[in-house]
Amino acid sequence: MSKYSYLFSCRRKILPRMVSHSELRKLFCSADAVCFDVDSTVIREEGIDELAKFCGVEDAVSEMTRRAMGGAVPFKAALTERLALIQPSREQVQRLIAEHPPHLTPGIRELVSRLQERNVQVFLISGGFRSIVEHVASKLNIPTTNVFANRLKFYFNGEYAGFDETQPTAESGGKGKVIKFLKEKFHFKKIVMIGDGATDMEACPPADVFIGFGGNVIRQQVKDNAEWYITDFIELLGELEE
Repeated sequence: MSKYSYLFSCRRKILPRMVSHSELRKLFCSADAVCFDVDSTVIREEGIDELAKFCGVEDAVSEMTRRAMGGAVPFKAALTERLALIQPSREQVQRLIAEHPPHLTPGIRELVSRLQERNVQVFLISGGFRSIVEHVASKLNIPTTNVFANRLKFYFNGEYAGFDETQPTAESGGKGKVIKFLKEKFHFKKIVMIGDGATDMEACPPADVFIGFGGNVIRQQVKDNAEWYITDFIELLGELEE
């Protein structure tokens, strides 16, 4: 299932009952951990599209992305198909990060810092690529142990050799599997998931609250179905300051 699927079932899955906005705010402010999607949430870009552009196959990959957005292609199949077309080498990935580093979404640095000051654990859970997400994590002082993303594989000569299909983020429903793992490992009582897409909304439950984010791109069906939807991280900073 693609990032933009599970569109009508998610609302019922967010919480076992409809809750007021004030209750959602309390849950957010008392969370043990906050998990962020990365592409179009923590950063302004979609990593795979930027990699495709850098490797000269932007148009073809964009068409695949459009088809994936419709939910007709399972997540792993869509990822496999696009990477097979891009064929990124290790050098190209490193050059992309060095020459065209991802841009942090306004307010995210301050929000993550404030959460960390409150001793809230912050995680990045992404269907994107670990090498790019780790770069983003370093800018936000998030340890790499708190990063869950897909790993690209390369041959000894640096040529593309596929991706690690055993990672939970390579599968449909993978973000929910990561959150379930975090709850079991760290015994978190309340986890919040924040993201722009349906795979983020689908991760609640096991997350206790989902906050839809439309500051970079608005997925209309996520906006329509999320019980809490924001377009600026300043709103969440304000909740923590009250």
